[in-house]
Amino acid sequence: MELSDGQKYGVVFLGSLAVAGIVLGTLVFPFWNFIREDITEQVEIFSSADGNCYVDTSDGIPKTIEDCNLKEGTVVTIKYGDGLPWATIVNPNE
Repeated sequence: MELSDGQKYGVVFLGSLAVAGIVLGTLVFPFWNFIREDITEQVEIFSSADGNCYVDTSDGIPKTIEDCNLKEGTVVTIKYGDGLPWATIVNPNE
């Protein structure tokens, strides 16, 4: 079975498109940049207002904890994504 010129160009075009997609997906814009490392840290709440708590973390980015009514000075263990401005309380009993 012989391919016509149009079919040959179509195969070359689709192959080039696939190679470009692989190059972009692995070298230029790797999907694993979306997967952030979770960090668990013990911190002290420095402010609490309107159902939100605020803490300072070791990465230097203050974190907001939603649905939190704990008092200032309470020590809690939180979990947050590296570089993100929000966190969740892992164990509120600490």
